[in-house]
Amino acid sequence: MPTRRKFLQKSLFLGAAGLFSGELAIAKSAVNGGAAEAAAGMQATMDPPPDIFDAQLVDMDFWLKPRVLEVSRPASGEYAKLLYWKDGEVQDSAYQQLCHLLRDVQAKKTEAIDPKLLETLWGTQAFIARYGMVQPLEILSGYRTPATNQGLIESGVPAARKSLHLEGRAADIRLAQLEPDVLGGLIRSFRQGGVGFYYRPGKRDGWIHADTGLQRTWKG
Repeated sequence: MPTRRKFLQKSLFLGAAGLFSGELAIAKSAVNGGAAEAAAGMQATMDPPPDIFDAQLVDMDFWLKPRVLEVSRPASGEYAKLLYWKDGEVQDSAYQQLCHLLRDVQAKKTEAIDPKLLETLWGTQAFIARYGMVQPLEILSGYRTPATNQGLIESGVPAARKSLHLEGRAADIRLAQLEPDVLGGLIRSFRQGGVGFYYRPGKRDGWIHADTGLQRTWKG
């Protein structure tokens, strides 16, 4: 069963001086032709209006409030909305549940997930929620066993032989309300690791790889 001690000792859970320690560097996106669907229960895929990711809007209160991460796992049909950080403390039960949600579904193997990765996921979701874009982050891949990773390589799926997925330090994610390039641009602005842009035909077939390794960007 994963533990958080070895991660928490590295002080990876940051406050106001954390992910947004530098200025955000997000390219302004053009307004999509239509507005988001207003009907209840409908979430339209949309481009954000200009200046939606304004660095000046990130203040101390943003980082001090309780942190709730809402995620879904299409591969297993799971969903969770968890308060995992409050008053400067990681909530262990919620952390364990998040590790389980980001497990290797194929191998049925759970490992400790780097809290810095959770911080990136939360920061992404919390930031865009300020603009009415509220939807679970879809976790397409989290931790991977070596066998699962090798299987992906052999089947032609983009996967590095020394992938940070093997260490619980990477996730492939998607957010239906944002195009992959916009989502990736936001995550890249955190400057907390690598960001891979993976485009496929169709609105919901692309995804973004986020990890806590060296700062780098690539397209797959």
